[in-house]
Amino acid sequence: MIKVKVRPDGIRMDGHANRHINGQGIVCAGVSALTCGLINALQDLTGDCICADAGSGMTVIKWQKLSDKGRTLVDAWFLGIAAINQEYNCIEYL
Repeated sequence: MIKVKVRPDGIRMDGHANRHINGQGIVCAGVSALTCGLINALQDLTGDCICADAGSGMTVIKWQKLSDKGRTLVDAWFLGIAAINQEYNCIEYL
């Protein structure tokens, strides 16, 4: 189970989906791709100052204040996470 906590000052994710098809962790890969895309977009497409730390099974993204564009990017990321969860039911929102 991937645990996702979205707060006004950041995002924290822990865990693994434990969903493997032909040896591939497709859910973890999808969540990781969306999250890496979010980090890159926040850093490269906004003037927002963020701090991101990603490791095996854990990601933390923190910010002081997000611009409207930054909030839109986080909302789009969340829609992607929710779509993955709708299909695989392996994400817990805290």
